[in-house]
Amino acid sequence: MTEPKSHPDDHYKRAVESLHETLRRFEKTSASEQAALSDELDQLERLSEKLESGRVDIAVFGEISTGKSALINALAGKHVAEVGVEGGVTRKTGRVAWDTDVYALDGLAESRVELIDTPGINEVAGADRARLAADEARRADLVIFVTDSDLNEIELDTLRTLVETGKPVVLALNKADLYDPAQRTRLLDVLHERTEGLIDAASIVTTTADPLPRQYVIEATDGSSREETRKPAANVADLKVRILELLAERGKAMVALNSMMYAADLSDRLRAVKVRMRDDQAQRMVIGFAVIKGVAVAANPVPITDLIAGFGADAAMVVALGRVYGEKITLNSGGDLAIEIIKSTGWVAAAHGLTHLASGFIKALTVGAGVVLTALPQGLAAAYGSYIVGQASRYYFEHDCGWDGQSPRQVIKEIMNQTDTKSVLQQLRDELMRRLRPGK
Repeated sequence: MTEPKSHPDDHYKRAVESLHETLRRFEKTSASEQAALSDELDQLERLSEKLESGRVDIAVFGEISTGKSALINALAGKHVAEVGVEGGVTRKTGRVAWDTDVYALDGLAESRVELIDTPGINEVAGADRARLAADEARRADLVIFVTDSDLNEIELDTLRTLVETGKPVVLALNKADLYDPAQRTRLLDVLHERTEGLIDAASIVTTTADPLPRQYVIEATDGSSREETRKPAANVADLKVRILELLAERGKAMVALNSMMYAADLSDRLRAVKVRMRDDQAQRMVIGFAVIKGVAVAANPVPITDLIAGFGADAAMVVALGRVYGEKITLNSGGDLAIEIIKSTGWVAAAHGLTHLASGFIKALTVGAGVVLTALPQGLAAAYGSYIVGQASRYYFEHDCGWDGQSPRQVIKEIMNQTDTKSVLQQLRDELMRRLRPGK
């Protein structure tokens, strides 16, 4: 039985809900984190407003002097973007509303299309402008990549990067009036060859956004003639048609998908900053609780209460880590997470249990005489087990209270593989020795 296809409205609704959920998660950040993440959070807010209104963003992208601003003027049908004969006229991104009767997303009354003029990607001393242009292109729903000749390596590499984002890209060969018909045909063939597998043939079009003036001979009725310079009208008809075709085919789904992709990218960046800012505090906390558990287990002469004291320390550690990551959880739910992690730990829990049974048996028989002999290995095993629980809990909270599509066992196995066990055990041993040393 064939499953029904998803409707564009469903994609759009999910994109809005996903973005709102992302914003809600980051409302839990501390004041210092909000200050550090203000730019990213502002971008998420603007993206939310974009989706709510149904705005479609089309970025005009390319090298300097290829006629990007002129192309925007031609599409808009009026002078709205600065144009100059020298390269690098566009110093910052600018937005231009394309007439609302051109296109609108169904069901969204405020929907509109905006054209975004970006700085050239190869400006001298223009690294910031190139970054600005790239950011706008990633945010856009559709990209018009403008060239006025064959693509060089910088253009081709940039084009590949844009196509890899999954958004539609239209390649516009501008200044087509500079070439005669045979040259235009040959140049289009070359562009098709270079972009094979990257761009659909239908998405490579020619434009003349700012035609060169031409000399015309005007003949009068009396037989006399004179020369007159005239500027032909811009020709961007093929580009308009292709843009509208793409919007008609997948406008709503395209905007939804791009918004979710950009929001996911922002969310990853936000999470990385949060993790970095909380990492040291969380790591110190894990070591501290691991040592507390190790001391409690090592110093307790009653075997069965070792496990009870140790589990209590693990549950308290999970709760404390939750607070570090802005998650308010109870001691019971912290205990549940600790149990889930301990069950998935496998050999660590087994090793801890064997050490506990052997050392506990000696304790019971000697009524405390064997504590000096058994305290350190038993405490060290308990502390290391708690360390693994703490690292797994950190992963859980760093990934928004989840395992990032993996099972707890897979995550813990990866944590164990990445842990410098010798170094961790040495650190725990030194701290336990300090705590267990008589008179200390």
